[in-house]
Amino acid sequence: MTSDEVPELAHLAEGASWVEVAPGVAALTGLAHLPSEEAAAIEVVAALVDAALADGHRRVEAEIDADDTPTRRVLQRCALRPEGTGRARRLDEHGIPADTRVFARLADDPPPGTRPAFLAMLDATLPLKRLIVQGLVRDGQGRLLLCELTYKKDWDLVGGVADPAESPVESLAREVREEWGIELPVGDLVAVNWLPPYRQWRDALLLVFDLGTHPDLAERVVLQRSELAAVHWVTLAEAADRVAPYVQRLLHTLREHEVSGSTETIFCQDGVLRGVLP
Repeated sequence: MTSDEVPELAHLAEGASWVEVAPGVAALTGLAHLPSEEAAAIEVVAALVDAALADGHRRVEAEIDADDTPTRRVLQRCALRPEGTGRARRLDEHGIPADTRVFARLADDPPPGTRPAFLAMLDATLPLKRLIVQGLVRDGQGRLLLCELTYKKDWDLVGGVADPAESPVESLAREVREEWGIELPVGDLVAVNWLPPYRQWRDALLLVFDLGTHPDLAERVVLQRSELAAVHWVTLAEAADRVAPYVQRLLHTLREHEVSGSTETIFCQDGVLRGVLP
């Protein structure tokens, strides 16, 4: 079945399709023809996957170039989980062996957009102990900048999960660039905080860096709308009802450390000060 056979998709991705490659197994093909705009590409892939599953297939899979990040994002947004890397699986245009990655969704997998699907994708794509990097931005008047996120109700500091083979400083600079559309120098390491399992997350190590004092920053950011709804300057008291309990504990510990005048990096467990790093 091609996108032409799904009338509402014909104008979006002529050439994208699925074919049966084994009994009960359908493979997506023609993904190079997906729209360049991510939302439209997701619409196409989601409809093709739904059509293949409705046709009675138990599995829908896709194989893409290992470095094809845009298509990878689209497949994962449609709840196709990564299953592994095919080393030297194909030859590139120069005849050089190149890797591919396989993604798949089963008929009984949780549907996209649900909490079980989100948890399953986290475990399929991220290390079980995650390294999280975040940054502190202040306005010089006792307030800090928090992000209002689109995918959870709690506000949080800017940042995210570090990618494999990426330094924490590079990770935070990338997250700021992606989420806020600006370049900010990453300053000193302020705190190392071990986080116990919480909701969908397994335990993680959080590194908090100083991103400086920028009172005009809220007016300069260009938000990544798929993840951020807004940014807000808040005091600690104002943040209390907006952040998760573990974030509130950490922010209070960071403020107490700042007021003490110490410039040492602190070590915390679940936001509670345990000591300073040598």
